[in-house]
Amino acid sequence: MLTRRGFVECALCAVMTGFAATAVEAQGQPAGQTSGVTRKILSTEELPGGQYVVVQVAAEIAPDATVARHTHPGIESSVILAGEAELFVDGQPNRTLRAGDSFQIPAVTPHSLRNGSGATRVAGTYTVEKGKPLASPA
Repeated sequence: MLTRRGFVECALCAVMTGFAATAVEAQGQPAGQTSGVTRKILSTEELPGGQYVVVQVAAEIAPDATVARHTHPGIESSVILAGEAELFVDGQPNRTLRAGDSFQIPAVTPHSLRNGSGATRVAGTYTVEKGKPLASPA
């Protein structure tokens, strides 16, 4: 069973320190979480071949919250549904994201997010290696 608490320490996110992707779902309790981030697991699905799991998440980031630097053992693909935030990805220019903008974070690439003055809503899809922590601090 997936838990909602602690899934995203980031936007996305959000960091999910301590989660591990299993055959059909991510399990475990996070070691910590970013305050001001709430998330809801929408679905998990094991991909054919059994090496990867897709986890879909809805997250809301409180005004002025910062999501700590972290990595994922796979690709994060997300879209901003509402609000505005600044995304920091190692090796890429900083980006200001607004409602309707999407972004992709390569596997094992440190990134963080600083939210603007209003709440930001994000829909994220994580395609990650089965059995590995969904996110790790960077």
